[in-house]
Amino acid sequence: MKKQSNLSRLLQIAGNHRYLIYASWVLSAVSALIALVPFYYIWKIMQEVLAVAPDFDRAQQLVRNGWMAVLFAVASVLIYIGGLMCSHKGAFRIATNLRLQMMEQIVRLPIGQVEQFGSGRLRKIVNESSAATETYLAHQLPDRANAIATPCGLLALLLTFDWRLGLLSLIPVVLGFLIMMAMTGKRMQEKMKEYQDALEDMSNEAVEYVRGIPIVKTFGQTIFSFKKFKGAIDRYKVWVIAYTKELRIPMVCYTAAINGVFAVLIAGAMFFTKSGVTNDFLLDLLFYIILTPIISLTLTRIMFQSENAMIVDDAMQRMDGIGKLLPLAEPKHPRHPADASLQLAHVCFSYDGENEVIKDLSLMIPAGQKVAFVGPSGGGKTTLAHLICRFFDPQSGSVSVGGVNVKDISKEERMDTISFVFQNSHLIKASILENVRMGKPDATREEILTALHDAQCDDILEKLPQGVDTMIGTKGVYLSGGEQQRIAIARVMLKDAPIVLLDEATAFADPDNEARIQTAFSKLCEGKTVIMIAHRLSTITGADRIYVIEDGRIAESGNSQELLKKSGIFSRMWQDYQASVQWKMAKEVE
Repeated sequence: MKKQSNLSRLLQIAGNHRYLIYASWVLSAVSALIALVPFYYIWKIMQEVLAVAPDFDRAQQLVRNGWMAVLFAVASVLIYIGGLMCSHKGAFRIATNLRLQMMEQIVRLPIGQVEQFGSGRLRKIVNESSAATETYLAHQLPDRANAIATPCGLLALLLTFDWRLGLLSLIPVVLGFLIMMAMTGKRMQEKMKEYQDALEDMSNEAVEYVRGIPIVKTFGQTIFSFKKFKGAIDRYKVWVIAYTKELRIPMVCYTAAINGVFAVLIAGAMFFTKSGVTNDFLLDLLFYIILTPIISLTLTRIMFQSENAMIVDDAMQRMDGIGKLLPLAEPKHPRHPADASLQLAHVCFSYDGENEVIKDLSLMIPAGQKVAFVGPSGGGKTTLAHLICRFFDPQSGSVSVGGVNVKDISKEERMDTISFVFQNSHLIKASILENVRMGKPDATREEILTALHDAQCDDILEKLPQGVDTMIGTKGVYLSGGEQQRIAIARVMLKDAPIVLLDEATAFADPDNEARIQTAFSKLCEGKTVIMIAHRLSTITGADRIYVIEDGRIAESGNSQELLKKSGIFSRMWQDYQASVQWKMAKEVE
């Protein structure tokens, strides 16, 4: 089956707006042909001037021919503007539809898959790739119709007045066209993909670096953390310099060829006028010298159109990359969990299909129990939490909630059953009221205020002039990390899900905010199944059961007292934690 072209796909997305795109091509081509008419009147002006020279008072048609040239020039511009208006309206509709399609697809994808893809990379594809199609449809395609019509009209003009000079004018055109084809061939398409990859990589690293600045400053890792971002910039720089050097000679030859028409015409004129110069030949030569700059302009436009076609092809492939990502399968006949218990049975999981992060892990968490996952960094704690929330599906084994495999629970019920608070809780650019209401869209104002009170947010609301109606972010106020975390906890409280997952939720809070957050957690966790992931071991000593996760397996389990008596991994972690706390206290005393 023949692959559908990018253009036909885009026009299909446009719906009825595709007729505006078609109209823009026709109007642009007509504009190009009309734009050549003024040159005919310029030729007539020069003909009359040469005929009456030096008695220029005898020239009777100069003003008329001049105004006719202006009239057709203005008509050409107005028709071209009309074509652009049509193309832009259609292009904006297509770009909008593409963005909507991609966002609908992203919303359907599991959160884990979206995080793996990278927010910077997704943003670039959604915004810039769709914008590339808009530029292509709104400008490049009308210009292509213009560029096709212009040579046709030019060819007629070049061969009408003096076919010998016309053929000479075409020699640099053919040479420039051959050089252009060499520069914009398959190799150029590969280079364009490398270029977009480099830009995408740099954009992703930039976004991740900016988002990680609070963590970077907290741990004083500025130079180390900047290394990946700087590496992306350096790779982009190396590629750009190498590619520029590679195209330096071809581009010089191309520029010399398309701008060398004058030299060819003058050389030809010297050959043709060995026996003398006639007024007619001089008139034709002057006309060709005035006309031929259009050739170089047309060729340059064609070259950039070829480049933009490659950009659009690459953009479509990247958007297709999002479209090919498969959302997690939803059950045809959803089942309902019996309670808030959790069970993992022989779970194995790998992000890349090769290196297992979770290795044949099994555990059972009864409803209402408070458990904690601790262990060395990279051991698999957060991955376990993501599997419980079904951000990913395990390669083998099962994850169950209330005796039902999470794969058999509908997405809506699963999200209503499990709430999570991560170390970096994000708030949208809206009022505090609307941010909290996201946990329960039909909640009343009183319910939201109660959730904010229980989440220890009274001091936040008191200092804001508009209270709960205060806007957050751009054109509003900015809250500290600890304050944002408390607002996020209020959102989870309003949702009132039976299972709560806390992943390093107090990692970067100051002492005052941490105390308030811990008080809020105590209220949040009443009567719920709770999973806590923490490096601050003092926050999980009251857990009913602690699982020490190391290298994707459960290395130890029990309550804090039982684990301390074992003198194993948890005991060593506790000693290291106590030592770090005492070191901090000593530093503060100094």
